[in-house]
Amino acid sequence: MMDDKKSSQILNASSNFLGFCFLVLTSLKFFKLSETTFVDEITAVCFVIFMFSCLCAFLAIRSKTKRAEFYETLAEYSFLAGLIIIFLMTIFFMLAIIH
Repeated sequence: MMDDKKSSQILNASSNFLGFCFLVLTSLKFFKLSETTFVDEITAVCFVIFMFSCLCAFLAIRSKTKRAEFYETLAEYSFLAGLIIIFLMTIFFMLAIIH
């Protein structure tokens, strides 16, 4: 049986980043920047990636078979992709506020 510490940490962090995506979307609506920038589209993609990461991490924790390692790998790589996208999204968001 695999150690699910990594999966539980990915699940926790991914769900926190989902909340961050909601915060970004709310901020875009508040500052009325959603019509002039494409940050909200990037946020939507980021949201889907983090949701996929949460799902894979949960499946890795609950699975009792060899698929748990596969689910954990998917969760890990999708979490990394989400981090990269959220980094770029934050830069675009700051440029939209400054500009």
